[in-house]
Amino acid sequence: MKILRLSRITYVVLRFGLHEFLPRGFARTCLRILGFWQHSSAPRAERLRLALEALGPIFVKFGQLLSTRPDLVPADIARELSRLQDRVPPFAEAEVVSTLTQAFDDEHGNSWRDVFSHFEMTPVASASIAQVHFATMGRGKLEGREVAVKILRPNIKDTIEHDIGLLYVFADLAESLLDDGRRLRPKEVVAEFDKSIHDELDLVREASNASTLRRNFSEGDLLYVPEVFFDYTSRSVMVMERIDAIQVNDVAALKEHNIDLARLATDGVKIFFTQVFRDGFFHADMHPGNIFVRRDGIYSGVDFGIMGTLSDADKSYLARNFAAFFDRDYKAVAVAHIEAGWVPRDTRVDEFEAAIRSVCEPIFDKPLNEIYFGNVLLRLFEVSRRFRMEIQPQLVLLQKTLLQVEGLGRQLYPQLDLRPVAQPILRKWMDEQIGVRGLLRQLRREAPLWTATLPQLPRLVHRALESNPTAQLSGIEAAIRRVERTQRTQTVVLATLVAVLTGIVLVYAYLLFAYV
Repeated sequence: MKILRLSRITYVVLRFGLHEFLPRGFARTCLRILGFWQHSSAPRAERLRLALEALGPIFVKFGQLLSTRPDLVPADIARELSRLQDRVPPFAEAEVVSTLTQAFDDEHGNSWRDVFSHFEMTPVASASIAQVHFATMGRGKLEGREVAVKILRPNIKDTIEHDIGLLYVFADLAESLLDDGRRLRPKEVVAEFDKSIHDELDLVREASNASTLRRNFSEGDLLYVPEVFFDYTSRSVMVMERIDAIQVNDVAALKEHNIDLARLATDGVKIFFTQVFRDGFFHADMHPGNIFVRRDGIYSGVDFGIMGTLSDADKSYLARNFAAFFDRDYKAVAVAHIEAGWVPRDTRVDEFEAAIRSVCEPIFDKPLNEIYFGNVLLRLFEVSRRFRMEIQPQLVLLQKTLLQVEGLGRQLYPQLDLRPVAQPILRKWMDEQIGVRGLLRQLRREAPLWTATLPQLPRLVHRALESNPTAQLSGIEAAIRRVERTQRTQTVVLATLVAVLTGIVLVYAYLLFAYV
């Protein structure tokens, strides 16, 4: 099956004359000769888009990412690939009806035609995994409510499985043949992508993601997430609130509605950093087809199939690096990488610091329209290869999202300065994690565990002695060590807390006597 799929890819490359995208050389000449029969009169950008559509969802997603980076690809290609964001050819009306029937019709005579009083068979958006139709609810408490209905493409799972299998083959070859193969960890990167794209195939999971993100931003005015109606949602169909909004890359329409593009770009940065550092849960597919702006200038997102999550350790690492970068403290960036184990422990801090400075310093304080991140990424790649830095698969989605956010910001307001927008969010998060508030939060988090564990120690020791009499002495010693460690931990924490409180009291006392 993989051989057949590889043959299909080769055929599509020849059919659409994509050999011209290759560097001049033997491979390009061979492909040109093999594809002599193909007439390639259409513009190259159109041929590339059609080829990606023919190859399927994974390749379409790659094209979506390129469409947000006009600094990395020629303008004609970026414009044409933007059509992949929500204008992929839709599937047939009969397949729409079949999916709705499976989702809503039952043996009691209920039908999807009762669920919706009106259903527009022509999709308003059609993407690589699913398409969206507008409808009106026909019964219950939602009667008359305008909704958007998302429907999975038929047999999409089989197509995904075939392409993912090929990606694993390519990853094996890359790891075996490339000098940087092991350091780049391609199989782990593919595994991360495999997980994320399979998550998109379950619309109940997507609905849950949307509900969580809606709750995270329920109290602010930065992001509005449409409400999901779980009673009408299944693995293949999702029903959610219909929004009246403008696509984020329709700059002319945004200006027509007097929406402040500078504020919009700033809010976009705030939303990203808030999702990453406050929540550790972020929208990881932020191409223009998924991001809208309401008439009142507030962002609204759709398509929550791919969401990224970050551990506390990842957030701490990223916050330290962003904060150090904004402060131009390149030594702190180098130390953070070494302490995280992302570069070998024997790396010289001064050499690594100098390499990072040579990449970052030239772009500092420049607006987006003067920064070409393609060149920056290439230089960072050279630095990572020189210092044997390992790729972190868990951050692949974040890196992809950063590229998309930067692409959106470039389109909206190229003069955007990231530092004054992001720095307050980072400092607040670091104060909450590392300062006194962070200590108190950690104590509150660990207190239930201590309360539950300490009373059980005698029973656990007795059970261990009964189950293994020959290990009585070692069991007792282990129990004693656990108790001692717990006592030492409590002593250190209490001493630290007392010291902090004492310091606060002394400062207030000093201020009181100084000003009386």
